[in-house]
Amino acid sequence: MKHIIILGDGMADWSVPSLNGKTLLQYAYTPYMDMLAAMGQTGMLKTVADGFHPGSEVANMSVMGYDLPTVYEGRGVLEAASIGVELQPGDMAMRCNLVCVEGDILKNHSAGHITTEEADVLIRYLEDKLGTDNIHFYTGVQYRHLLVVKGGDKRLACVPPHDIPLQPFRPNLIQAECPQAQETAHLLNTLILKSQELLAGHPLNLQRKAEGKDPANSIWPWSPGYRPRMTPLSQKYPSIRKGAVITAVDLIRGIGHYAGLRCIDVEGATGLYTTNYEGKAQAALEALRTDDFVYLHIEASDEAGHEGDIPLKLQTIENLDRRVVGPIYETVKDWEEPVAIAVLPDHPTPCAHRTHTAEPVPFLIWHKGIQPDGVTEYSETACQNGCCGHLEKDEFMNLFLGDL
Repeated sequence: MKHIIILGDGMADWSVPSLNGKTLLQYAYTPYMDMLAAMGQTGMLKTVADGFHPGSEVANMSVMGYDLPTVYEGRGVLEAASIGVELQPGDMAMRCNLVCVEGDILKNHSAGHITTEEADVLIRYLEDKLGTDNIHFYTGVQYRHLLVVKGGDKRLACVPPHDIPLQPFRPNLIQAECPQAQETAHLLNTLILKSQELLAGHPLNLQRKAEGKDPANSIWPWSPGYRPRMTPLSQKYPSIRKGAVITAVDLIRGIGHYAGLRCIDVEGATGLYTTNYEGKAQAALEALRTDDFVYLHIEASDEAGHEGDIPLKLQTIENLDRRVVGPIYETVKDWEEPVAIAVLPDHPTPCAHRTHTAEPVPFLIWHKGIQPDGVTEYSETACQNGCCGHLEKDEFMNLFLGDL
Protein backbone atom coordinates (compact mmCIF):
# COMPACT_ATOMS: atom_id res chain seq x y z
CA MET A 1 0.00 0.00 0.00
CA LYS A 2 1.16 3.51 -0.87
CA HIS A 3 0.56 6.49 1.41
CA ILE A 4 -0.03 10.21 0.93
CA ILE A 5 -0.45 12.88 3.59
CA ILE A 6 -2.27 15.99 2.38
CA LEU A 7 -1.47 18.72 4.88
CA GLY A 8 -3.41 21.99 4.91
CA ASP A 9 -1.11 24.24 6.92
CA GLY A 10 -2.98 26.15 9.64
CA MET A 11 -6.34 24.90 8.35
CA ALA A 12 -7.89 24.29 11.78
CA ASP A 13 -9.56 27.23 13.53
CA TRP A 14 -11.83 28.28 16.37
CA SER A 15 -15.60 28.72 16.23
CA VAL A 16 -16.51 31.99 14.54
CA PRO A 17 -19.55 34.01 15.71
CA SER A 18 -20.17 35.41 12.21
CA LEU A 19 -20.36 31.82 10.88
CA ASN A 20 -23.12 30.89 13.34
CA GLY A 21 -20.56 29.59 15.80
CA LYS A 22 -19.06 27.11 13.36
CA THR A 23 -15.39 26.65 12.67
CA LEU A 24 -14.17 27.31 9.15
CA LEU A 25 -13.84 23.57 8.46
CA GLN A 26 -17.46 23.11 9.53
CA TYR A 27 -18.69 26.05 7.47
CA ALA A 28 -16.68 25.52 4.29
CA TYR A 29 -18.03 23.42 1.42
CA THR A 30 -15.71 20.41 1.51
CA PRO A 31 -17.54 17.45 -0.05
CA TYR A 32 -14.41 15.35 -0.60
CA MET A 33 -12.95 15.75 2.87
CA ASP A 34 -16.37 15.05 4.38
CA MET A 35 -16.80 11.99 2.17
CA LEU A 36 -13.37 10.60 3.09
CA ALA A 37 -14.11 11.18 6.78
CA ALA A 38 -17.44 9.34 6.39
CA MET A 39 -15.81 6.44 4.50
CA GLY A 40 -12.71 6.31 6.71
CA GLN A 41 -11.53 6.79 10.26
CA THR A 42 -10.85 9.97 12.17
CA GLY A 43 -9.29 11.32 15.32
CA MET A 44 -7.28 14.13 16.86
CA LEU A 45 -3.51 14.57 16.86
CA LYS A 46 -1.41 16.54 19.31
CA THR A 47 1.27 18.08 17.08
CA VAL A 48 2.89 20.51 19.53
CA ALA A 49 4.97 18.72 22.15
CA ASP A 50 4.86 20.07 25.68
CA GLY A 51 7.21 23.00 26.14
CA PHE A 52 7.44 23.80 22.42
CA HIS A 53 6.19 26.83 20.53
CA PRO A 54 3.43 25.94 18.02
CA GLY A 55 5.55 26.62 14.95
CA SER A 56 5.13 24.89 11.61
CA GLU A 57 8.51 23.21 11.98
CA VAL A 58 7.50 21.71 15.33
CA ALA A 59 4.09 20.61 14.07
CA ASN A 60 5.20 19.12 10.75
CA MET A 61 8.06 17.19 12.36
CA SER A 62 5.52 15.87 14.88
CA VAL A 63 3.15 14.80 12.11
CA MET A 64 6.03 12.77 10.64
CA GLY A 65 6.55 11.13 14.01
CA TYR A 66 9.79 12.74 15.14
CA ASP A 67 10.51 13.13 18.86
CA LEU A 68 10.92 16.89 19.20
CA PRO A 69 13.02 16.98 22.39
CA THR A 70 15.54 14.72 20.64
CA VAL A 71 15.83 16.28 17.19
CA TYR A 72 14.54 19.87 17.26
CA GLU A 73 17.07 22.57 16.33
CA GLY A 74 14.81 25.37 15.08
CA ARG A 75 13.71 26.60 11.67
CA GLY A 76 16.96 28.06 10.48
CA VAL A 77 18.76 24.75 10.14
CA LEU A 78 15.87 23.27 8.18
CA GLU A 79 15.79 26.17 5.75
CA ALA A 80 19.58 25.98 5.41
CA ALA A 81 19.22 22.39 4.20
CA SER A 82 16.47 23.41 1.80
CA ILE A 83 18.59 26.02 0.02
CA GLY A 84 21.75 23.92 0.00
CA VAL A 85 23.68 25.60 2.82
CA GLU A 86 25.65 22.88 4.58
CA LEU A 87 26.17 23.93 8.18
CA GLN A 88 29.59 23.40 9.70
CA PRO A 89 30.40 22.65 13.35
CA GLY A 90 29.80 25.81 15.37
CA ASP A 91 27.44 27.36 12.80
CA MET A 92 24.22 28.74 14.24
CA ALA A 93 21.44 29.12 11.67
CA MET A 94 18.35 31.28 12.08
CA ARG A 95 15.24 31.99 10.05
CA CYS A 96 15.63 35.60 8.91
CA ASN A 97 12.35 37.21 7.88
CA LEU A 98 12.14 40.35 5.86
CA VAL A 99 9.44 42.29 7.70
CA CYS A 100 7.70 45.64 7.46
CA VAL A 101 8.19 48.11 10.29
CA GLU A 102 6.31 51.40 10.64
CA GLY A 103 7.86 53.57 13.31
CA ASP A 104 8.18 51.31 16.33
CA ILE A 105 5.45 48.93 15.14
CA LEU A 106 6.07 45.61 13.37
CA LYS A 107 3.34 45.95 10.76
CA ASN A 108 3.58 42.47 9.27
CA HIS A 109 5.86 39.42 9.20
CA SER A 110 6.04 39.10 5.40
CA ALA A 111 6.94 42.58 4.13
CA GLY A 112 3.63 42.65 2.30
CA HIS A 113 4.32 39.25 0.71
CA ILE A 114 7.44 40.43 -1.05
CA THR A 115 8.46 38.31 -4.04
CA THR A 116 11.56 36.13 -4.00
CA GLU A 117 13.07 38.16 -6.83
CA GLU A 118 12.68 41.43 -4.90
CA ALA A 119 13.87 39.87 -1.66
CA ASP A 120 16.99 38.48 -3.31
CA VAL A 121 18.08 42.02 -4.17
CA LEU A 122 17.76 43.09 -0.52
CA ILE A 123 19.37 39.98 0.97
CA ARG A 124 22.37 40.32 -1.35
CA TYR A 125 22.59 43.98 -0.35
CA LEU A 126 22.59 43.05 3.34
CA GLU A 127 25.25 40.41 2.76
CA ASP A 128 27.40 43.03 1.08
CA LYS A 129 26.90 45.62 3.83
CA LEU A 130 26.61 43.50 6.98
CA GLY A 131 28.17 40.17 6.04
CA THR A 132 31.56 39.23 7.50
CA ASP A 133 33.67 36.10 7.84
CA ASN A 134 31.33 35.07 10.66
CA ILE A 135 27.99 36.51 9.48
CA HIS A 136 26.25 35.47 6.26
CA PHE A 137 22.82 36.13 4.73
CA TYR A 138 21.30 33.68 2.23
CA THR A 139 18.24 34.16 0.04
CA GLY A 140 15.36 31.79 0.64
CA VAL A 141 11.78 32.15 -0.66
CA GLN A 142 9.64 35.29 -0.53
CA TYR A 143 10.05 36.78 2.97
CA ARG A 144 11.73 33.67 4.47
CA HIS A 145 15.55 33.83 4.46
CA LEU A 146 18.56 32.53 6.34
CA LEU A 147 21.15 34.05 8.66
CA VAL A 148 24.20 32.01 9.70
CA VAL A 149 26.43 33.15 12.56
CA LYS A 150 29.63 31.21 13.10
CA GLY A 151 30.17 30.62 16.80
CA GLY A 152 26.71 31.87 17.72
CA ASP A 153 25.10 30.71 20.96
CA LYS A 154 21.56 29.43 20.36
CA ARG A 155 20.41 29.94 23.94
CA LEU A 156 18.26 32.89 22.96
CA ALA A 157 14.68 33.98 23.55
CA CYS A 158 13.33 34.95 20.14
CA VAL A 159 9.78 36.04 19.30
CA PRO A 160 8.43 34.86 15.92
CA PRO A 161 7.41 37.94 13.93
CA HIS A 162 4.05 36.44 12.97
CA ASP A 163 3.20 36.39 16.69
CA ILE A 164 3.43 40.18 17.07
CA PRO A 165 1.71 41.87 14.12
CA LEU A 166 0.85 45.51 14.85
CA GLN A 167 2.81 45.42 18.11
CA PRO A 168 5.95 47.38 19.10
CA PHE A 169 9.05 45.51 17.99
CA ARG A 170 11.56 46.84 20.54
CA PRO A 171 10.12 44.99 23.55
CA ASN A 172 10.36 41.84 21.45
CA LEU A 173 14.00 42.08 20.48
CA ILE A 174 16.20 39.07 21.16
CA GLN A 175 17.08 38.22 24.75
CA ALA A 176 19.88 36.00 26.03
CA GLU A 177 18.74 33.04 28.10
CA CYS A 178 22.10 32.80 29.86
CA PRO A 179 25.12 35.08 30.32
CA GLN A 180 27.12 33.17 27.69
CA ALA A 181 24.57 34.08 25.00
CA GLN A 182 24.53 37.82 25.69
CA GLU A 183 27.15 38.56 23.05
CA THR A 184 25.13 36.74 20.40
CA ALA A 185 21.90 38.51 21.41
CA HIS A 186 23.62 41.91 21.23
CA LEU A 187 25.05 41.09 17.81
CA LEU A 188 21.67 40.06 16.42
CA ASN A 189 19.82 43.08 17.78
CA THR A 190 22.50 45.32 16.30
CA LEU A 191 21.98 43.63 12.93
CA ILE A 192 18.23 44.26 13.15
CA LEU A 193 18.67 47.97 13.81
CA LYS A 194 21.42 48.36 11.19
CA SER A 195 19.23 46.59 8.63
CA GLN A 196 16.51 49.16 9.24
CA GLU A 197 18.95 52.00 8.55
CA LEU A 198 20.17 50.34 5.36
CA LEU A 199 16.85 49.16 3.96
CA ALA A 200 14.82 52.32 4.60
CA GLY A 201 16.27 54.19 1.64
CA HIS A 202 16.96 51.26 -0.68
CA PRO A 203 15.60 51.98 -4.19
CA LEU A 204 13.57 48.78 -4.21
CA ASN A 205 11.75 49.79 -1.05
CA LEU A 206 11.21 53.31 -2.29
CA GLN A 207 9.64 51.82 -5.41
CA ARG A 208 7.43 49.50 -3.34
CA LYS A 209 6.20 52.44 -1.26
CA ALA A 210 5.49 54.46 -4.41
CA GLU A 211 3.37 51.54 -5.64
CA GLY A 212 1.44 51.44 -2.39
CA LYS A 213 3.17 48.28 -1.13
CA ASP A 214 4.71 47.63 2.25
CA PRO A 215 8.50 48.07 2.24
CA ALA A 216 10.78 45.24 3.40
CA ASN A 217 12.62 47.54 5.77
CA SER A 218 13.91 45.27 8.51
CA ILE A 219 15.22 41.80 9.16
CA TRP A 220 13.87 39.69 12.02
CA PRO A 221 16.09 36.72 12.97
CA TRP A 222 14.54 33.96 15.09
CA SER A 223 14.50 30.19 15.76
CA PRO A 224 18.24 29.53 16.21
CA GLY A 225 19.83 26.10 16.10
CA TYR A 226 22.62 23.83 14.96
CA ARG A 227 22.59 20.98 12.45
CA PRO A 228 19.96 18.42 13.61
CA ARG A 229 20.28 14.67 13.88
CA MET A 230 17.17 13.28 12.22
CA THR A 231 16.76 9.64 11.24
CA PRO A 232 15.43 9.26 7.67
CA LEU A 233 11.83 8.11 7.54
CA SER A 234 12.89 5.01 5.60
CA GLN A 235 14.80 3.89 8.70
CA LYS A 236 11.94 4.71 11.06
CA TYR A 237 9.12 3.10 9.08
CA PRO A 238 9.65 -0.13 7.09
CA SER A 239 6.80 0.62 4.66
CA ILE A 240 8.60 3.75 3.39
CA ARG A 241 11.33 2.72 0.98
CA LYS A 242 11.17 5.84 -1.18
CA GLY A 243 9.36 9.08 -0.49
CA ALA A 244 8.84 12.64 -1.68
CA VAL A 245 7.84 16.01 -0.27
CA ILE A 246 5.99 18.68 -2.26
CA THR A 247 5.93 22.20 -0.85
CA ALA A 248 6.61 25.83 -1.64
CA VAL A 249 8.07 26.49 1.81
CA ASP A 250 11.78 26.19 2.56
CA LEU A 251 11.05 25.05 6.09
CA ILE A 252 9.20 21.95 4.88
CA ARG A 253 11.79 21.30 2.20
CA GLY A 254 14.43 21.24 4.93
CA ILE A 255 12.44 18.79 7.03
CA GLY A 256 12.08 16.64 3.92
CA HIS A 257 15.83 16.79 3.30
CA TYR A 258 16.71 15.51 6.77
CA ALA A 259 13.82 13.00 6.60
CA GLY A 260 15.36 11.49 3.46
CA LEU A 261 12.58 12.60 1.11
CA ARG A 262 13.25 13.96 -2.36
CA CYS A 263 11.84 17.43 -2.84
CA ILE A 264 9.69 18.01 -5.93
CA ASP A 265 9.46 21.53 -7.27
CA VAL A 266 6.17 22.61 -8.83
CA GLU A 267 5.98 25.59 -11.16
CA GLY A 268 3.66 28.24 -9.77
CA ALA A 269 3.76 26.90 -6.21
CA THR A 270 3.88 30.09 -4.15
CA GLY A 271 3.02 29.21 -0.55
CA LEU A 272 0.08 31.63 -0.86
CA TYR A 273 -3.60 31.33 -1.77
CA THR A 274 -2.55 31.91 -5.40
CA THR A 275 -0.53 28.69 -5.41
CA ASN A 276 -0.75 26.12 -8.19
CA TYR A 277 -3.10 23.64 -6.51
CA GLU A 278 -3.56 21.55 -9.65
CA GLY A 279 0.17 21.38 -10.29
CA LYS A 280 0.83 20.17 -6.76
CA ALA A 281 -1.89 17.53 -6.99
CA GLN A 282 -0.54 16.28 -10.32
CA ALA A 283 3.01 16.17 -8.96
CA ALA A 284 1.78 14.14 -5.99
CA LEU A 285 0.04 11.64 -8.26
CA GLU A 286 3.14 11.27 -10.40
CA ALA A 287 5.27 10.73 -7.31
CA LEU A 288 2.87 8.07 -6.01
CA ARG A 289 3.45 6.02 -9.15
CA THR A 290 7.10 5.51 -8.18
CA ASP A 291 7.29 6.25 -4.45
CA ASP A 292 5.77 4.65 -1.38
CA PHE A 293 5.10 7.88 0.51
CA VAL A 294 4.26 11.48 -0.43
CA TYR A 295 4.01 14.44 1.92
CA LEU A 296 1.98 17.13 0.14
CA HIS A 297 2.10 20.45 1.99
CA ILE A 298 -0.22 23.36 1.13
CA GLU A 299 0.55 26.65 2.92
CA ALA A 300 -2.37 28.81 1.80
CA SER A 301 -4.73 28.50 4.79
CA ASP A 302 -1.97 29.42 7.23
CA GLU A 303 -1.24 32.67 5.41
CA ALA A 304 -4.95 33.56 5.33
CA GLY A 305 -5.17 32.85 9.06
CA HIS A 306 -2.22 35.15 9.76
CA GLU A 307 -4.04 37.88 7.86
CA GLY A 308 -7.20 37.29 9.90
CA ASP A 309 -9.17 37.01 6.65
CA ILE A 310 -12.11 34.65 7.20
CA PRO A 311 -13.50 34.70 3.61
CA LEU A 312 -10.02 34.11 2.22
CA LYS A 313 -9.34 31.23 4.59
CA LEU A 314 -12.67 29.65 3.67
CA GLN A 315 -11.64 29.92 0.03
CA THR A 316 -8.29 28.22 0.69
CA ILE A 317 -9.98 25.33 2.50
CA GLU A 318 -12.48 24.88 -0.32
CA ASN A 319 -9.67 25.09 -2.88
CA LEU A 320 -7.77 22.35 -1.06
CA ASP A 321 -10.83 20.13 -1.13
CA ARG A 322 -11.86 20.78 -4.73
CA ARG A 323 -8.48 21.18 -6.40
CA VAL A 324 -6.27 18.79 -4.42
CA VAL A 325 -8.12 16.25 -2.28
CA GLY A 326 -10.78 15.58 -4.90
CA PRO A 327 -8.51 15.02 -7.91
CA ILE A 328 -6.13 12.83 -5.89
CA TYR A 329 -8.94 10.66 -4.53
CA GLU A 330 -10.69 10.33 -7.90
CA THR A 331 -7.43 9.18 -9.49
CA VAL A 332 -6.09 6.73 -6.90
CA LYS A 333 -9.38 5.10 -5.87
CA ASP A 334 -9.21 2.80 -8.89
CA TRP A 335 -5.49 1.99 -8.81
CA GLU A 336 -4.58 -1.66 -8.57
CA GLU A 337 -2.19 -0.95 -5.70
CA PRO A 338 -4.24 0.72 -2.96
CA VAL A 339 -3.36 4.18 -1.71
CA ALA A 340 -4.01 5.38 1.83
CA ILE A 341 -4.91 9.08 2.12
CA ALA A 342 -4.58 11.17 5.27
CA VAL A 343 -5.78 14.77 5.51
CA LEU A 344 -4.94 17.08 8.40
CA PRO A 345 -3.51 20.48 9.35
CA ASP A 346 -0.25 20.85 11.23
CA HIS A 347 -1.72 23.30 13.78
CA PRO A 348 -4.58 25.78 14.01
CA THR A 349 -4.06 29.34 12.80
CA PRO A 350 -7.27 30.98 14.03
CA CYS A 351 -8.30 34.09 12.13
CA ALA A 352 -9.31 35.73 15.41
CA HIS A 353 -5.83 35.13 16.84
CA ARG A 354 -3.78 35.61 13.65
CA THR A 355 -1.06 33.21 14.77
CA HIS A 356 -0.53 29.55 15.57
CA THR A 357 -2.06 27.78 18.56
CA ALA A 358 -1.22 24.42 20.11
CA GLU A 359 -4.62 22.67 20.20
CA PRO A 360 -4.77 19.14 18.76
CA VAL A 361 -5.82 18.98 15.11
CA PRO A 362 -8.40 16.77 13.36
CA PHE A 363 -7.26 14.07 10.96
CA LEU A 364 -8.88 11.58 8.62
CA ILE A 365 -7.49 8.37 7.15
CA TRP A 366 -9.04 6.52 4.22
CA HIS A 367 -8.08 3.58 2.05
CA LYS A 368 -9.94 0.72 0.39
CA GLY A 369 -11.37 -1.69 2.88
CA ILE A 370 -11.10 0.54 5.94
CA GLN A 371 -13.97 0.20 8.43
CA PRO A 372 -15.78 3.55 8.81
CA ASP A 373 -16.07 4.88 12.35
CA GLY A 374 -19.41 6.67 12.01
CA VAL A 375 -18.05 10.23 11.80
CA THR A 376 -19.79 11.94 8.89
CA GLU A 377 -17.82 15.14 8.38
CA TYR A 378 -14.28 16.43 8.62
CA SER A 379 -14.02 19.09 11.31
CA GLU A 380 -12.47 19.86 14.66
CA THR A 381 -15.69 18.92 16.46
CA ALA A 382 -16.61 15.77 14.54
CA CYS A 383 -13.17 14.19 14.66
CA GLN A 384 -13.23 14.39 18.47
CA ASN A 385 -15.55 11.38 18.24
CA GLY A 386 -13.43 9.35 15.81
CA CYS A 387 -12.37 5.80 16.60
CA CYS A 388 -8.66 6.68 16.38
CA GLY A 389 -8.96 8.75 19.53
CA HIS A 390 -6.43 11.35 20.61
CA LEU A 391 -2.92 10.56 19.38
CA GLU A 392 0.51 12.07 19.98
CA LYS A 393 4.20 11.55 19.17
CA ASP A 394 4.62 8.80 16.51
CA GLU A 395 1.20 7.21 17.09
CA PHE A 396 -0.37 8.83 14.02
CA MET A 397 2.38 7.71 11.64
CA ASN A 398 2.43 4.21 13.09
CA LEU A 399 -1.34 4.01 12.66
CA PHE A 400 -1.35 5.49 9.17
CA LEU A 401 1.53 3.43 7.82
CA GLY A 402 0.38 0.25 9.54
CA ASP A 403 -2.46 -0.10 7.02
CA LEU A 404 -4.84 -0.13 9.99
